[in-house]
Amino acid sequence: MLEFQRVTFHYRHGTPIFLDFNWRVEKGDAWAVLGPSGCGKSTLLALAAGLLFPTQGQVLVEGQPLTRPRPHTGLIIQDYGLLPWATVRENAALGLRVRNFYGADGIHAPKDYVPRTDVTPWLERLGLLEVANQFPSQISGGQRQRTAIARTLALEPDLLLMDEPFSSLDAPTREGLQMLVMELWADQRLTLVLVTHAIEEAAMVGKRILVLGNPPNTQALVVDNPGAGEPNYRTTPEYQAICQFLREVLNRP
Repeated sequence: MLEFQRVTFHYRHGTPIFLDFNWRVEKGDAWAVLGPSGCGKSTLLALAAGLLFPTQGQVLVEGQPLTRPRPHTGLIIQDYGLLPWATVRENAALGLRVRNFYGADGIHAPKDYVPRTDVTPWLERLGLLEVANQFPSQISGGQRQRTAIARTLALEPDLLLMDEPFSSLDAPTREGLQMLVMELWADQRLTLVLVTHAIEEAAMVGKRILVLGNPPNTQALVVDNPGAGEPNYRTTPEYQAICQFLREVLNRP
């Protein structure tokens, strides 16, 4: 589904963040990307989204080199990206309105795209119908993030990229949204990559966990975590063991 082939990337005049880096995500995988601040987590996600391009090497999606953002990739960011003057319903439908404007051009929308604007099923699925006519300033942080998720899933992505989407939320809201994402991942058969700085979140969401270190990252350290997403996983010895192992890895010099 997603593959980094010998990717080297650096910002202008900067130290390489990735150097001859290889990583492969299979279709239907749920990945968490974990690492310290400045290690390249958000850069990796931008490369996967087609917002940045390798200095050397290539990023492939479904076997094709990524040369621009693709219409089947969804991206959810930390600050929600909601329009403050638009209602929850209008924000959730924004991506569809953009697609309807451009039409099925294969760039902004898939070539088989059929114009539509109804996001009611997603508002209902995400518990937003009661606040559908309210503005972002009138709803909670968790509801804002649910609105951003609804906007993205209304576009029917097959690859969902999430950049620290829950870091500003309180613990109960964050944990509830983590479980919601895993339910949606299973229901929609998505390929999921979630970037986080939180060990506990990585262990709860990532069936596989990519651990990045201080640049340059030259190889992928991958931790298998098959219990991720199970309702009671947080209370199991396996979850505690994964969290402890990840702490030890991140604390290595």
